[in-house]
Amino acid sequence: MGKYDKYFVKYGINTPKVDDLRPIVARMDNSVAKGCNFYLVHWVAPGFGDILGDYEYAGHPPHIHKSAELLMHIGGDPDNPMDLNAEVEMYMGPELERHTFTESTIIYIPPNFIHSPWRPLRVDKPFLFIEINQGPEHTEKFYPQLLPKEAREKIDWSMWPDKGFD
Repeated sequence: MGKYDKYFVKYGINTPKVDDLRPIVARMDNSVAKGCNFYLVHWVAPGFGDILGDYEYAGHPPHIHKSAELLMHIGGDPDNPMDLNAEVEMYMGPELERHTFTESTIIYIPPNFIHSPWRPLRVDKPFLFIEINQGPEHTEKFYPQLLPKEAREKIDWSMWPDKGFD
């Protein structure tokens, strides 16, 4: 055993495994490595958007985090890394301004800024999704009241509890 082994983290081997539908590659936070911010890396493959629903405003509902967040969408083709081989939608702000993109893209989200739903509309080839919360733990506070009533009624809100807000 080496002196610095604790700095080499293998998800699910020397970290707690988290129940999740996403094919996670790595997950880190303060509970795994003291002082570490929250990081999550997972693949988004064809069909991923189906589990989020097929209706307007489907996906991860509108929410905020206490810390700034980066959402990285990285194409999986090394010969054409800017082609995401997918189309993703993201809503931003309390007015839910809709954005779509098909290129490798990073979204910066300031602290306490309302964002989402987030949802892949089409995935032709898998791409990497990297979430970085610039704080030691993942926090979320949801804003269901921003969604139309029809969308709110289709969401299983037990999947989306507030975390880290009192």
